[in-house]
Amino acid sequence: MATPEQILERARTRDTTLPYAGAVTPDEAYQLLKSDPAIKLVDVRTNAERDWVGRVTIPEAQHAAVQWSTWPGGAPNPDFLAQLAAVAGKDEVLLFLCRSGVRSRHSAKLATEHGYTCCYDILEGFEGDKDSAGHRKTVGGWCKAGLPWLGA
Repeated sequence: MATPEQILERARTRDTTLPYAGAVTPDEAYQLLKSDPAIKLVDVRTNAERDWVGRVTIPEAQHAAVQWSTWPGGAPNPDFLAQLAAVAGKDEVLLFLCRSGVRSRHSAKLATEHGYTCCYDILEGFEGDKDSAGHRKTVGGWCKAGLPWLGA
């Protein structure tokens, strides 16, 4: 099994054009969270998504919920950075998670632009992309990987 340092190095070199520290797979994210209690997962999905779709089950001290956009309507959360500052330090390793990996990339980028030094996107997100029938949780993501989560 890879060490946290090896996983983070792989994440940094996976795509050297990223405007943030790197990108981890769901499995890598879970390995990091299990191996280092100082690492934090920042779930940027809406409160409705967490309530209606499901939540990652990891120790509460390692989990923060900061909406990238609000529900209903999907308007950008004007308090995103202030809410992030309330739950995470600028030098902490932060793993950003959304539904499919789009909002988490934007979150990691914005946080990096505001001085957070160790921001990583969790590739594929919580539910992954849609399959040919339009369903999620079958193509990729935290759920498909069989990682711990609690359904709604």
